[in-house]
Amino acid sequence: MKTKLRELLPLIINDNKLHARWLNTLSLMENTGARKISASEDPENVTYIVLKHAAEEHRHAFYLKKQIEKVDLSACPTYAPGYLLAPISSRHYLHQLDIDVSRYLKKQLNLAGSELRFAAYLLVTYAIEVRADELYPVYQDALDIAGSKVNVKSIILEEEGHLEEMIRQLENFSPDWKEHADAAVAIESDLFARWVSQLGQETLISVLA
Repeated sequence: MKTKLRELLPLIINDNKLHARWLNTLSLMENTGARKISASEDPENVTYIVLKHAAEEHRHAFYLKKQIEKVDLSACPTYAPGYLLAPISSRHYLHQLDIDVSRYLKKQLNLAGSELRFAAYLLVTYAIEVRADELYPVYQDALDIAGSKVNVKSIILEEEGHLEEMIRQLENFSPDWKEHADAAVAIESDLFARWVSQLGQETLISVLA
């Protein structure tokens, strides 16, 4: 998938309308992640790390939205489908990952209620951070090559920190955390592949139009 992204990103970056929609799509996904983290919080036992992570994901969504101004001042005012790339898949991706990981946890660990929500938060977030540690550097490389004013270096640094924090939380969660984390990553990889495929189809249609 990294190779496919390296092929697609120059096409997206070289078209201001596509690039704006790409940034808006990433912003949507960061915002969705932040909202999911908040939804998983226990009303009494929410931790500093969970609050910090939700706040930083919201900030990433805002930062990406602001980056659109460097591409097209009037582009993508909302997350409406016409302002996104692969809108159905982009909205579906995180929701489906949450559902599939929750099903895995119910089956493997017989979890329910708040325990299930917290465990799903740990595994889903871990899988997303593994993905972010791959996606954003590839995007930044493409931005540098294109000489774009857009940059995501601050997000890259924070996502690296997030992954370390998730590993520490998972180590406290279960001695078998790596087995469960690998299962979540496998689920995410399949969903991500479908997203990139739809992204590629839509990009090529736009470029050839």
